[in-house]
Amino acid sequence: MRLVIKDKNKHQLRINRIFDWLLYIIGYTIVFVFVGSFFKTFYIDTKFYLLYPTCAVLIILILNQTIKPLLIKLTIPITGLTYGLFYPCINLFILKLTDWILGKHFQLYDIFIALFIAILLSIMNFLMEELVIKQIIKKVTTHG
Repeated sequence: MRLVIKDKNKHQLRINRIFDWLLYIIGYTIVFVFVGSFFKTFYIDTKFYLLYPTCAVLIILILNQTIKPLLIKLTIPITGLTYGLFYPCINLFILKLTDWILGKHFQLYDIFIALFIAILLSIMNFLMEELVIKQIIKKVTTHG
């Protein structure tokens, strides 16, 4: 998922990574606000426009890159015994950790609705990535 690099210097490679990250952050923020608007037990502070949803997305992306792989490895036996049904609980844990980090600006009140939201966010993020983000990157790659 990189843009075409005509000149192989490190500066252009960094621009490509930043472009990818910005696309993911914008796409996931849109999904986050969209899903958050449907549930009363899911509160995201939008007082400063999209500041807190974007912060929440950044925190989730960082936690997904750092803590989630460790959690997946630690819970392989439980996930295997439940035929993969435990995996959304890992996503729920990441959401609750984000809730704890952002405090009053991001709230998940009902644990069962939060589990449903975690599943819904995973599906919507997958669709956003496959149908929008990868298509934009592919289009930029072919025209670059």
